[in-house]
Amino acid sequence: MNVTFRQLRLFLALAEQRSITAAARACHVTQPTVSMQLKELAEAVGLPLYEQIGKRLYLTAAGESLAETARAMVDEWAAFEQRIDAMKGLTRGRLRVAVVSTAKYFVPRLLGSFCASHPDIDIALEVQNRDGVVARLLENRDDLYIMSMPPAHIDVERHAFLPNPLVVIAPENHPLAGTPAIPLAALAGERFLLREQGSGTRLACDAFFAQQGFAPNVRLELGSNEAIKQAVAGGLGLSVVSRHALAAHLAEDQLTVLDVQGFPVLSNWWTLYPRGKRLSPVAQVFLDHLERTARDWLERRGDERRAG
Repeated sequence: MNVTFRQLRLFLALAEQRSITAAARACHVTQPTVSMQLKELAEAVGLPLYEQIGKRLYLTAAGESLAETARAMVDEWAAFEQRIDAMKGLTRGRLRVAVVSTAKYFVPRLLGSFCASHPDIDIALEVQNRDGVVARLLENRDDLYIMSMPPAHIDVERHAFLPNPLVVIAPENHPLAGTPAIPLAALAGERFLLREQGSGTRLACDAFFAQQGFAPNVRLELGSNEAIKQAVAGGLGLSVVSRHALAAHLAEDQLTVLDVQGFPVLSNWWTLYPRGKRLSPVAQVFLDHLERTARDWLERRGDERRAG
């Protein structure tokens, strides 16, 4: 096949944007240029690569296979460029990180310190729910993935870098606020607002409740921590959230953390990537930075607690 690297990049843009116009905009070329290059690419492959049905564009089986191959080739070339830069004593390139929604409360701070140390590295941060991040992991769309509950059905390399304690929250004026060692059974009459099925927090929460033989009265399932905090502050019920999702001073959220026996439920934040994947130099530098920064942060927190 007589296929050019430029054609593969244009086709990848089409696969991601699902629009010739959007692909042209993303690649900074004209729409006729994209159409012509994709036509030549399909002729070289010998099969249709996509089809337009109404206003939607769908990849054919050949197109899906080509997108997977093109993505691997482009990623490998980018890694080669980064290795050459490393040999020259340079650290630059592009880093793609996909994180679950709860991680948005601390990952940007870690990225900020990383960018300050490595200003020539461009960061693409994708924030989705757990199912969305798992889908991207399956397709190997990013360099690294961050979540609290690694998928059991995917063979991955994983590194724990930060504790993720789950706590019970209530409105600040709740009758149990300030009560020590509350038995879990005392919450049997309470209404709960929990994250949606499939989220990492919900998976850990359900596993703990099942282990304790406790069936919470779930009033609502919500897809964001912000919505949950607002609903709990408004008196709609209790919830279980990551401590990272709460403000340093709970009064800012009009919430309190209840001292429930068995809580906090301890889990970890993990960085993941498919087993066998060769990390780019930039991804390896970021992974090292993430683990070092998290370790320093935990040490500072420990010192602050001891001083207090």
